[in-house]
Amino acid sequence: MDLILNSNPIAIFVFIWLSIYFVLTIAISIYKYLSITALYLQEKRSLKSLMKNKMLTTKSILTSCDASSIYSVCRLETLKNSTSGLSFLSMISSTAPFIGLFGTIVSILETFKSLGSAKFVSLNLLAPSISEALVVTAVGIFVAIPAYSMHILLSRKINTYMSTIDQQIEILKTLKK
Repeated sequence: MDLILNSNPIAIFVFIWLSIYFVLTIAISIYKYLSITALYLQEKRSLKSLMKNKMLTTKSILTSCDASSIYSVCRLETLKNSTSGLSFLSMISSTAPFIGLFGTIVSILETFKSLGSAKFVSLNLLAPSISEALVVTAVGIFVAIPAYSMHILLSRKINTYMSTIDQQIEILKTLKK
């Protein structure tokens, strides 16, 4: 904590920015994981019902679609709703390391600036500044890893969810013939 409080203003700004990114990553990840899991389980039950009883459950997304011509519209709307937030996770995972790198560059420039005005250069003067710079980079990478991992995990869950909806659509189209 002392390292952050003694940092230059740009490094502090970068720490705050990356902290916000981290909190948003956790919040989006938990919300999307829970909501997509619930929707998938709902559609899985509906698929089983459709295969046994030739009827959708009332909680299925497809109950609002009464004609096969609008199944594709319902599917696209469902896909749009289920993927909201994933672009933000992707953006966080790709920009967080660069934000950390920006903080590193500024910290190293500050170090060289202070070295230029010092009469004697020692490792005691250089090491804390380099350490600060590397911590900012590490924080950027630390934020990017869960964002990237959750983006991949959620994308896979959404694909499974959409596959269940596609299976139901195919069965419904067959039943209407």
